[in-house]
Amino acid sequence: MQPLYQSCYPLDRHAYETYGLTEDILMEHAARGMADAIHSRFPKGASVCIVSGVGNNGADGIVLARQLWGVYDVSLCLPFGVKSEMALQQWERAQKLGIEAVEEPHDADVIVDAIFGAGLNRELDEKTQTLVHRLNALHGFKLACDVPTGIGSDGRLMPFAFKSDVTVTMGARKEALYLDEAKPYVGEIICADLGVSAVMYALPTHAYVLEANDVKLPSRAFNESTHKGSYGHAAVFCGEKEGAGIIAATAASRFGAGLTTLVVHEKIAPPPFLMHATDMPETVSAVAVGMGLGNHFDEAFLREHVLENHLPIVLDADACYSEILLEVLAQKEREVVITPHPKEFSALWKRLTGEMLDVAYIQKHRFDVMRRFNARYPHVTLLLKGANMLIMQEETLYVNPLGTSKLSKGGSGDVLSGLIVSLLAQGYTGIEAAIHGSLALTLAARRYGEASYAMLSTDLIEEVAKLEQP
Repeated sequence: MQPLYQSCYPLDRHAYETYGLTEDILMEHAARGMADAIHSRFPKGASVCIVSGVGNNGADGIVLARQLWGVYDVSLCLPFGVKSEMALQQWERAQKLGIEAVEEPHDADVIVDAIFGAGLNRELDEKTQTLVHRLNALHGFKLACDVPTGIGSDGRLMPFAFKSDVTVTMGARKEALYLDEAKPYVGEIICADLGVSAVMYALPTHAYVLEANDVKLPSRAFNESTHKGSYGHAAVFCGEKEGAGIIAATAASRFGAGLTTLVVHEKIAPPPFLMHATDMPETVSAVAVGMGLGNHFDEAFLREHVLENHLPIVLDADACYSEILLEVLAQKEREVVITPHPKEFSALWKRLTGEMLDVAYIQKHRFDVMRRFNARYPHVTLLLKGANMLIMQEETLYVNPLGTSKLSKGGSGDVLSGLIVSLLAQGYTGIEAAIHGSLALTLAARRYGEASYAMLSTDLIEEVAKLEQP
């Protein structure tokens, strides 16, 4: 996993004050990060059109033009001139090399956006919007310097952004790059070192970006002397929409739970590998409730089998609308994971606080609402679903950026709940179960090789089975 920051300006100051680095040194390395990204993808002689703004992000672009000059066919466009001290200094150096500014941006093998970087806090003016529209219409490979122009300091669009294939962000990862609405614009995110290693540049943080190699699967490869009881017993409440419960229970069984039982209101015909019971079995070690639940179970049953057992629990879907089930959040002695999508979060937040946050607000302030919930329930693991899943417990926030639109289909959330309850049953903590369950879900979705629109929840579960390589 990689550290994540709301702003990297304190990290820059730390580099200046502690290591004696200068803005000039950091700028040279920032440009080198972009140059390396181009070198790794395009041969010498390829055309590169760099569009630079008036400030220090534009100065990074000017340095890039100087570094590529003579090896690539470089065009540098300065549509608004240069204003900052560093931009003026870098432009003077570039001119001494023989670089001249072109009047208009044009198509090239590589289009570099160095107009605005981190810290944008206002909507783009009309002239800049026109320029970004024009750049987006070009056909070349698009690279953004630090943050694509049009993504604000909090990740919101101002009102749209440069649509990059790669964003080379400087020094460390910024939260602005991981808001859901920014995801279609940032492309692949590469972090460039700025004169010292990432380890030395970093400062302590309570936020991290998860990577594929962070996943810890519930492997049995090195444990031969076990039995089904060694791997826990997951109970999944199966309600009015019984398919949701069956999907979740199937995922739990597939992900390693030794036993999985559907808790049902009346007898059903589940797959033969799933047990079912009208009461909670005594050996259960973790519970999932809410998926397709409806009003299938009365209050007394839920209080006896959910609120009073203090087992590790996953709350999902209909649980977010239930005053009874939300009482679980106050139980500090148990592992609690709640996994709402934004609409469900809106409902649970209203029930918990009386404050109405609509879906649009939640999506524009995803990091903030995570921290607000955590301030009230620090012991609860909250997983807010979305294009980038956010996970938080005890003041530490994690971003899973590996989501894909293949998951935009009914049943995906039920699979996630099943994966998480399976891990809880096997002894993972709430935060561990949420992290590794979410990673398994997204990695499985990325493995799916058929049409992007075709994946079913059953396909997703089958891909989970392939994550551990023989």
